[in-house]
Amino acid sequence: MTVQHVNIVFQLIVFLFAISFHESAHAWMANRCGDPTARMLGRISLNPIKHIDPVGTVVLPLFAMLTGIPVLGWAKPTPVDPRNFRNQVRDDILTAVVGPISNFVVAGGALVVLLLIALTSHVGSAIVNIIPYVYPNHLEVLAAQTNSLLMPTSLLLYDLMVINIVLAVFNLIPVPPLDGSHVLRHFLPAPMLRAYDTVGWLGLIALVYFGGGFLGRLIYPVLGLFQSVLHSVTTR
Repeated sequence: MTVQHVNIVFQLIVFLFAISFHESAHAWMANRCGDPTARMLGRISLNPIKHIDPVGTVVLPLFAMLTGIPVLGWAKPTPVDPRNFRNQVRDDILTAVVGPISNFVVAGGALVVLLLIALTSHVGSAIVNIIPYVYPNHLEVLAAQTNSLLMPTSLLLYDLMVINIVLAVFNLIPVPPLDGSHVLRHFLPAPMLRAYDTVGWLGLIALVYFGGGFLGRLIYPVLGLFQSVLHSVTTR
């Protein structure tokens, strides 16, 4: 098994964890805001089986991993009944945005651990420094550098950082049914809102299949910010 194959396994594991954490955050916040629907259905859980959508969680991510494009996808939507919220607008927005926020928190945690590896080990520093330049298509260069366990550990952490950033930014796009749409829809007049909800899935399909350049312009600046922090530490 090559390092590329190992990375595909890592990406699948990380993706399943990321969407589970994301959907659990939605369910947790909805429950905090007065709607127990998702909690009663067992959705406050890191068990990915609770959150799997056949297309968004299996087909699309596998296609992305095998073709080398950024891992995109979605989980089974967390059921929410806004009528149970104490403040329908505020609580719907909070429930929506906590999902992407949770992914940024995980990405930040992965970044911190990578920084610790870089600061406490010369080998770790070299590995963490080179990963952004060879990821994801030239990882054999990384594998040739060392047999240290810090190599797969750092790669797994880097996958954790990247995939959570991609999911967070992707879900903040205001296209139904993505989380960003739950913010924008509260500011639309009723006739426009009906059209917005009706054509939402068409917009999502177009975004996934034809919006690669647009997605890149949104994702790469955020990823670049995290990478610049790594670079500033590993090149001291």
